[in-house]
Formats: sequence, structure tokens, C-alpha cells
Amino acid sequence: MIQETGIVSLAYLAAFFVTFEILMPVQSIFFPEFNNQASLLFLPHGVRVLSAWLLGWRSVLALLPGVFIVFVYSAGDLAFTPSRLAGIAIAVTIPATIFHLLRLIGWDLSPATGRRPCWPCIMVAGLLISLFTSVLTNFAFGSAAEEYIAYLIGDVFGLFFLMLILMLIFRSLRRYGV
Repeated sequence: MIQETGIVSLAYLAAFFVTFEILMPVQSIFFPEFNNQASLLFLPHGVRVLSAWLLGWRSVLALLPGVFIVFVYSAGDLAFTPSRLAGIAIAVTIPATIFHLLRLIGWDLSPATGRRPCWPCIMVAGLLISLFTSVLTNFAFGSAAEEYIAYLIGDVFGLFFLMLILMLIFRSLRRYGV
């Protein structure tokens, strides 16, 4: 469990720093009128979705350190306000909750031996996770309605591009026999 938590939280931190230290400055160049903290390519959403898909409820604990560090880095002492603590809880619990609810209604996307992953299905789950996370987080923060759309776009594109990057990495590893 400790190794899982380390890997997932480090992946979340790496995705956050790539998003906010590399992609967001580029986004500001191409969309200077977009004066918002929302990334149009939010890679950490992909980490949340894929970890919840792979780990189920264990992803809550695995994501918690990384998400907490990101909130402290972004908000400083404000990370301990009720709205930010609610944001942390939402970020780590909604992905596992959505996959669990999908399983309860008969749509089990869990990885299983002999079953190939349904990547479009995981994208749909990621969209649902984004919808719930965006609505609940923006409600907790008291954000404007247009920010919901920006977060949704960033989440979906972030998940898609993270899955694409991982697919290319795994394909290359298979090609070279690693």
C-alpha cells in the first residue's frame, strides 16, 4: 500500500507540475484572454481516473498525499479552509465512487485477467467523474458557472492525452521487448 501511494501521489504531483509549470504558461500565450486558473489540459484528472480504475477504493488513500501537497502548494495556509478541505475530499473520493456506482449498475470496468480494457468506457467514466468533481468543487469554492466548463474541458482533454501518452509508452516498451 505504501508503494502504491508513493507511485500514485508522485504521478499526481508530476502531472500537476507539468500542467501548471509547462502547459499553463503555453496556454496563456495562445489564450491570453482566458484569465482563469483552469487548465485546458489538466493531466492530474487522468491520474485520478486511472488510479481509481486500477485500484478502486485504495486510490483514495493513494491519491491523498499528492492531492494534499498540491492544495498546500497552490493555496498555502488557505488549503486548511473548509472549502479547500472539501475540495481535497472531492478530488480523492469521487473517482472511486463513480467506478463503484458504475459497477453497482452492472457496468464493471475494473481490470481483470483475460479482459481487455475498454478505453472508450474509461473515457466515459472520466467524463462522469469530471462532471461530478467540477460541480461539487466549484460549488464548494463558490466559483462562477463558466469555470465549470473550463474544468470539464481540461479534465477530459487531460485524461485523453494522458491515456494517449501511456498507450504510446507501453507500445514502445512492447516493441523493444521491455
